[in-house]
Amino acid sequence: MTKLEDAGVQAIGVNPASIEAHASYAAKMHFGFPLLSDGDRAIATAYGALKDDGHGIQRTVYAIRRDGMVAYAVRGAPPPAEVIAALDA
Repeated sequence: MTKLEDAGVQAIGVNPASIEAHASYAAKMHFGFPLLSDGDRAIATAYGALKDDGHGIQRTVYAIRRDGMVAYAVRGAPPPAEVIAALDA
């Protein structure tokens, strides 16, 4: 996460797992960013991150500017430089 942090970007993970599951997973994986629980999948639905079956979550990266506008959206795990460039545009 260093490149994102150096650019002033705050990463946040969102997943439908419980808060308890997130805490355990984050500790195991040593994440340097918070994980939010989206148990009812409201966030995933709003951002179009559900898989075609409507149940699973498709990893999707969004870069949201300070003014709330989505500057970047891509499925998968893009390189940090690509995300940062979208915010700088």
